[in-house]
Amino acid sequence: MPEPQEVPTDSELISAWKAGDEAAATELVKRHAGAVARYLSAAGGREDVDDLVQEAFFRAFRRLESFRGTASFRTWVMTIGSNVLKDQRRRESRRPVLELEPHDIVDNAANPYSSTVTRDLESRLQQIVENLPAMQRDVFLLRAQQGTDYQEIADALGTSVGAARVHYHQAVKRIRKALS
Repeated sequence: MPEPQEVPTDSELISAWKAGDEAAATELVKRHAGAVARYLSAAGGREDVDDLVQEAFFRAFRRLESFRGTASFRTWVMTIGSNVLKDQRRRESRRPVLELEPHDIVDNAANPYSSTVTRDLESRLQQIVENLPAMQRDVFLLRAQQGTDYQEIADALGTSVGAARVHYHQAVKRIRKALS
C-alpha cells in the first residue's frame, strides 16, 4: 500500500516556486483563490472578481520576495487583493458608471417574495459593508467572512490585535445600527 503523501505547506510551495517549480504556484492559487474571491466579492468587487483575483495573484507572485511570513500567505494575498480593489475603485471614480435597476435583474427563484426580501437584505448589507471606513471593512470581512484570527488580521493590516478587535466591534455595531 502506498504511503500517503504529505501535503506541502504554503512556505514549502513558495520555496519550490522560487526554485522554478511552476506547479507550486498553481497549487498556491488553487488553495487560496476561492477565499480571495469571496473576500473581494464581499468587499465590493462583485462584477470583476475573477479579474481582481488574477491581478492579486499576479502582484503577489511578482512581489513574493517581500512576503515576510508574519501573516499567512492567504491573508497576505487578500491584502494585496484589497489594494487591487482600491486601485480599481480609483480608476472607476474617474469614469461614469451605468447602474442597473432592480427590474433589470431577473431571478427565477420559486418564491418571488422571499427572493425579493433576500435580495434586498443582501443589497442593503453589501452597501453597509462597502460604506464602512476602510479599516473597519477590511477587518470585518477578514474576521466575519474568512474566519481570520485577530493576530493575522493585525499582521496583514499593519495594526495591533487590540485595534483589530476594536475595528471589528465598531463595524458590527455600525452594521447592526444600519440594519435596525
